[in-house]
Parts: sequence; structure tokens; C-alpha cells
Amino acid sequence: MLKEFKDFIARGNVIDMAVGIIVGAAFTSIVNSLVTNLINPLVGLFVGKIDLSNLVFTVGDAQFKYGAFLNAVINFLIIAFVVFMLVKGINRFRKKEAPAPAKPSPEAEYLREITELLKERKADN
Repeated sequence: MLKEFKDFIARGNVIDMAVGIIVGAAFTSIVNSLVTNLINPLVGLFVGKIDLSNLVFTVGDAQFKYGAFLNAVINFLIIAFVVFMLVKGINRFRKKEAPAPAKPSPEAEYLREITELLKERKADN
């Protein structure tokens, strides 16, 4: 069981995933700073408040914190857009491999052989 665990941990996919999680956590703090310090004040100009998380409406004893929800939606949209741009940029720099030429079917090979034989016969006559 220990050997299986060691083999599992040593696989490339697990290491890649761990690196992705660590980089993702660091990236999240950058995006949170972007949202908190740049995007929210910009949106606050249109809404009239800089901190959207304080937007609340009350019905009876229940409080609905729609501002916190708006912050989460904005955060998600920014993260999704940045990841989209990142993937798009990475794909641009990747080498595009030309697909290997398709191997002709056996029928096409037979037809090619037949046409060559017919050309040889015609040349001999």
C-alpha cells in the first residue's frame, strides 16, 4: 500500500496539480486585490458606494447581503476573464504541430497499384 501511494504521488499529473493549486492560491490573492482595490471603486462610482459588500436589504428579521454576492460575481467574472486571456496567450506560444498525413486506405493503395500497372501496360504497347 505504501508503494502504491508513493507511485501515485510521484506521477506527473499529481505534481502538476499541486503546482497548479499553489500558483492558483497566489493568483487568487492578486485577483482579490484587483477586485478590492480597482474594480469595486470603479463599480462604486456607478452605484454610488465604493464597498459593495455593505449593500444589504432587510425583510423582517432577515438580511440579504446582495453586495457581497455582487462582489463574488465580479470576482468570478474577473478570474474567468484573466484565465481565458492566460490560456489564449499560452496557446498562441505553443508550437502548432502539423497533423500527420493520413495513411491511404487499402482500397486506395490497390487502386494506385492498378493504375500504375495499367500505365506500364500502355507504355509497353
